[in-house]
Amino acid sequence: MIWKYLKEKRSWLLLLVVLQLLLLLVVYLDASIPLMPMLYIILLNVLVCTAFVFLRYPKETRFYRNMEAWDQTYDLGVLGEAESPFEKVVQEAVITQTERYRQETSVNFQLLESEKDDLLSWIHEVKTPLTAMQLMIERLPDETLQKQLMYEWLRIHHLLDQQLHQKRIPFMRNDLFIEKVKLEPVLNKEIRALKSWCIPKGIGFDVFLTAEEVLTDGKWLGFMLRQLLTNAVKYSEASDILILSTEKDGHVVLTVEDFGRGIDPKDLPRIFDKGFTSTSGRQEGAATGMGLYLTRQVAEPLGINIQVNSILGQGTVFTLIFPQENEFVKIEGM
Repeated sequence: MIWKYLKEKRSWLLLLVVLQLLLLLVVYLDASIPLMPMLYIILLNVLVCTAFVFLRYPKETRFYRNMEAWDQTYDLGVLGEAESPFEKVVQEAVITQTERYRQETSVNFQLLESEKDDLLSWIHEVKTPLTAMQLMIERLPDETLQKQLMYEWLRIHHLLDQQLHQKRIPFMRNDLFIEKVKLEPVLNKEIRALKSWCIPKGIGFDVFLTAEEVLTDGKWLGFMLRQLLTNAVKYSEASDILILSTEKDGHVVLTVEDFGRGIDPKDLPRIFDKGFTSTSGRQEGAATGMGLYLTRQVAEPLGINIQVNSILGQGTVFTLIFPQENEFVKIEGM
């Protein structure tokens, strides 16, 4: 900051230097003026000016040091009180601009909230005709057509479900209900929902639940499992999906293993990125790249650690490591 201050005052400092040189010029031109006393005066001027600069430096830079350390929030109290007229000009401009940004942010937030509510309402309304369509599809006499329509219906249903939960995730901490959740009913519900995909592809499920309960939010856990099971079914053919739960070091560990296409090693670090679709053709053309991204977003507030291992062409294993009960103290206090 000292160098910035000197740079700011360079015109004044230059003026002082010129004045001292002017005195020396007068002494040079007028031989009647003694040199030594004039040099003494110039030395005193330099010392006084130097002392003045360093004494004024803390006072004149206090306001600007606060601005430099300001974290650009709406809290303007950290800037301190402006003292000089120019500092007041800067402070008033910052206050005016900050107030305008605050108002714009408030308006934009209200618009986003309104759009979110409208979208959630629309999704819930769309689910009603979707349910009616499912009942009509189930009554079709042509089994081949029925399976094809049910496959497409399920795709639409999952896309709407993803959109619904995506809008709720930013506010999910306000909606968490942590309790002991039995894994079997949650898994059975999600597996039954995928039967129209599994039967034509010859996919079955082997479920072995040594640890039967986990401490989590049942609704959000169901959403996570829905994404993992959907991926496992989508990228498998004529093979079973293995689901295991065990307890290790006080943590319940749930694994979902498929024997499908697998994931290219270069894609593994990016599979949880928003909108990422595989570069090796693992994802289908209609894939949104949102399923695993949303799964990770839900896992973080729930304290669930997600790990993935995969061998290209052999299959993929997703592992969910659930937190211990004492790790949920801060979540239950929300």
